[in-house]
Amino acid sequence: MLEDGDTAPDFTLPADDGTQITLSALRPATVVLFFYPRDNTQGCTREASDFTALGHEFAQAGARVYGISKDTLASHEKFRAEQGLGVPLLSDSDTTVCEDYGVWREKKMYGKTFWGIERSTFLIDRAGRIARAWRMVKVPGHVEEVLAAVRALPDG
Repeated sequence: MLEDGDTAPDFTLPADDGTQITLSALRPATVVLFFYPRDNTQGCTREASDFTALGHEFAQAGARVYGISKDTLASHEKFRAEQGLGVPLLSDSDTTVCEDYGVWREKKMYGKTFWGIERSTFLIDRAGRIARAWRMVKVPGHVEEVLAAVRALPDG
């Protein structure tokens, strides 16, 4: 399990705008990665919309924000268009990055067990270290808490 202070696992993932995002290439920017279970579900839509609503404030604080799920690029494109999202969405279709960050977990719902993404957010500092990790995120108020943590960074 990744801890605060650990080096953030590097990755390259496709984004819904047709680009490839490599975490290490974003340095020295501060990066916020939010892992979410599925496009177009209530909690995921709220979380992505909240990050979009505060996108300008994250940018002013020097942070770049990316959402990551297992959904396809086509699903991400549709999700962004339907919800008016301004946050780039990355597709981790084989769950490699989710596994590297420890968010691909066994879950239970309605008596059934399955594997899925545990809603989690990682704040990565300018040096590529995890400054803060939030696991089992509850959406209300979460984005504001992340923004406060970004602003509290020495370079934020």
